Amino acid sequence: MPAVTGCDRVSSAGEAMDVIRKVKPHLVIADLGLKGTNGIELTKMIVAEFPRIPVLILSMHDESLYAVRSLRAGARGYVTKQEALGSVLEAVREVMDGHTYLSPKMASQVISKVVVNRVAPDEEITDRLSDRELEVLEMIGAGKEIKAIAKALNLSPKTVETHRTHIKEKLNLQNARQVARFAVQWVAERTI
Repeated sequence: MPAVTGCDRVSSAGEAMDVIRKVKPHLVIADLGLKGTNGIELTKMIVAEFPRIPVLILSMHDESLYAVRSLRAGARGYVTKQEALGSVLEAVREVMDGHTYLSPKMASQVISKVVVNRVAPDEEITDRLSDRELEVLEMIGAGKEIKAIAKALNLSPKTVETHRTHIKEKLNLQNARQVARFAVQWVAERTI
């Protein structure tokens, strides 16, 4: 699903910013999986230019890592696509009232990770990666080749290779094969 602004529907971050500039919506609902510039990067762009417009992220990812990154980027709420319509409507109401919203399930995951398991949000090794690097890591872990990743993200293959190099350096891996192995394992752990 593309980013949604007011009653407008767009398919890219550039279109979203154009519509936001023109319409000045009261709320933006952005898809985390937006093609090209993802929902987290779009959120950063919106918050930088329009800090008073709240952003609600709608995502297919039902894990706390993406929720935390979305909130850090400036989103005021995070809802998964699997949630009932009532949860989405509640999220919209809460965000419009100036509150931060996480679904009960997502809030439970974040609390469990941070409080019960005593894992600080910044202790996850992937927190060393930028949002784009994390996106590239996930696609590598899903078995996508550099050219396919470049096409999906509207980047050049050279840029994707640069991201892979940064991932290797930040995670203290030796080569592209180790990056791929780490990525596959990381993706597998998230789907269990």
